[in-house]
Amino acid sequence: MKHINIIGIGTGNPEHLTIQAINAMNAADVIFLPVKGAGKEELAEIRREICERYIARPGIRISEFQVPQRQTAERTYAQSVDAWHGEIARIYGELISDLPEDGRGAFLVWGDPSLYDSTIRIIERVRQGGDIEFDYSVVPGITSIQALAASHKIPVNLVGKPVEITTGRRLARDGLQTDSTIVMLDGEQAFAKIDDLDAEIFWGAYLGTKDEIVRSGRLGDIAADILSLRAEARQRHGWIMDIYLLRKGRDFED
Repeated sequence: MKHINIIGIGTGNPEHLTIQAINAMNAADVIFLPVKGAGKEELAEIRREICERYIARPGIRISEFQVPQRQTAERTYAQSVDAWHGEIARIYGELISDLPEDGRGAFLVWGDPSLYDSTIRIIERVRQGGDIEFDYSVVPGITSIQALAASHKIPVNLVGKPVEITTGRRLARDGLQTDSTIVMLDGEQAFAKIDDLDAEIFWGAYLGTKDEIVRSGRLGDIAADILSLRAEARQRHGWIMDIYLLRKGRDFED
């Protein structure tokens, strides 16, 4: 039976790869490498560098494929994502179909496949379609949350207190709900719109890469600086991946 490995590769530093991930790459016949179009060539280049550094078994093929753009016109967010996943599932199905019987393929996933990434659900969508018989495994990777905490030299949680992982869209709608809030996918910079200016922010972009930027401080003092820094970095690179932790309170406070 055909087999797919979904491999977490960390946040851009080739040294984030685990031994398990390297072994899974070298067990593949084909590495499927996504290309996201103009302005995001660097993302594909990092994956190529990872392949060049760690693939040791002769004969492993690299198969690049174009990732379609998500169409948002006249669709809700959920509708646009569902349709986009359907398009990607069709592409994945074609890639997997081209594998020989008992062939092994691998998808390299930024960060960890379980955290704000849809490769697992798209692969499951292909499998449930019933047209292709295959199974799959998941190899975990270092997440942007771990990379952020390491760069700032902080624990994510306060002692004995919960952590929320959410999106910028949700933060803008609901505000801060917990003592420690990790915010991902914040295209609208929701941190600059919340009322709790005394919260601490620990922000990072391009984590794990040579272009990494980190800032921290009281939200009311540093939000404008982060907005300016973020806009300049995005213009320079043509893309940005950032994440931040918002924290209220201190350890051992009730």
